[in-house]
Amino acid sequence: MPDHEPTALSPQQAYQLMQDNSRAILVDIRSTMEYLFVGHPGGAVHVPWIDEPDWEVNPDFVAEIRKLLLGGVVCDDQMNCAPVILICRSGKRSLEAGRALLEAGVKNVSHVDEGFEGELNEKHQRSMLGGWRFHGLPWEQC
Repeated sequence: MPDHEPTALSPQQAYQLMQDNSRAILVDIRSTMEYLFVGHPGGAVHVPWIDEPDWEVNPDFVAEIRKLLLGGVVCDDQMNCAPVILICRSGKRSLEAGRALLEAGVKNVSHVDEGFEGELNEKHQRSMLGGWRFHGLPWEQC
């Protein structure tokens, strides 16, 4: 796998990684509105990749992730770095944000390939075909 691609994890694999590795950080990168009103995985930290009102890429995204890692960005190899798991709505933004982290030198980056809500079904509804919530993993809502 190229170094510029985050590892794709199913929601179940991401949850299991969090259970198995206490250093793993789950970062919900959706907008503030999505995070608050749609719900988010239990224990997730919120760092938006793109947010209202301008809907532009967060220029501080990489720095905010590095702060979460407490400077743990400098590590010898992927195995000694705290896992960073990104989640968005359906896995597209988390893939893009994961690439940006890897390009900035952050190691051990994964993303939830189904996201929190999964893809749209034939009726244009989410959370029916896949995603964190669909699989019954812990989540909360404001």
